[in-house]
Amino acid sequence: MSNKRTIGMWLYQNGGGNAIQKKIIKKLKERDINTIPHLNLRNAIARNGNIICKSDGCGKNHKLNKLDLFFSYNAGEQTQYQVYLYEALNRVIPTINSYEAFALTEDKFHTAFMLRQKSIATPDYTLCHRDDGHQLKKIIKKWDKMVYKPTDSWGGVGLAKIENEASLDMLIPFLNHMDLRYFYVEKFIKYDNTDFRVDIVDGKFVACYGRKASATDWRTNITSGGSVFVREANDEIIDISIKACKACGIDIGGVDIIYDQEKEEYVVLEVNGIPAFATPEQEKMGLDFNNKKIDLIVDLIDRKTKKQRMKNGTK
Repeated sequence: MSNKRTIGMWLYQNGGGNAIQKKIIKKLKERDINTIPHLNLRNAIARNGNIICKSDGCGKNHKLNKLDLFFSYNAGEQTQYQVYLYEALNRVIPTINSYEAFALTEDKFHTAFMLRQKSIATPDYTLCHRDDGHQLKKIIKKWDKMVYKPTDSWGGVGLAKIENEASLDMLIPFLNHMDLRYFYVEKFIKYDNTDFRVDIVDGKFVACYGRKASATDWRTNITSGGSVFVREANDEIIDISIKACKACGIDIGGVDIIYDQEKEEYVVLEVNGIPAFATPEQEKMGLDFNNKKIDLIVDLIDRKTKKQRMKNGTK
């Protein structure tokens, strides 16, 4: 391994990700930091104290545990094998985000639980054992409408809006067939079918944009038919977002916020550990935060790798 600080990177390549990666690598090089890109942990093996991976599955073998940091930024391709090695790698070198923060924000219940501990408003929620259907029926009567959420999904996948006891009766056998051990449900919040996505890096505000649900769906997620629009964040939204990322221990986060029209307050729906950069199409719309986000990420990597070198007694 070179005496220079060296990081590994696995960053998504679609939606302009390849251009983003090139910019990050260029700015890191200006700070005398080498980057080994395309380190997909799917191609890694672990043996005798080392995690060994080839960039893009070909070329030279790299001992990832000898790196100064590993930057993992790919939402759609995480497998159990990759996450398992990610956890092991995080035990010996810094990762962004840390495995603990990644695992927390991948789980909707754990995220909501932690946010509530820090007095950050979320939708009312309940986690119950799959055999406790009686509890779910009590909840639907109290809440009127609720949303079933798989605790580990993203992009709105698997969400189900439950509007009455009859729809709950139809859903439970399907969920039991999937052999789920527990159900996580949230009270359905009355809102204007738009949300705020707020990007935070290293405790600093990067940008905000809005998402709007389609005419045929209640979900604002782009993968569920939602659309992006330019939207400003007020000081309260920014403050909530920074606090939410801090509560989850996350270095890079995208906080989804809606306005509860009944309680007249902002509510955090999710904290995303891998919020996308603006695509080239979105940049043309006016979402021009990519360079600011890149600069803050480079600052973050610079600081963390310096700290790692000091910890190891090297320069």
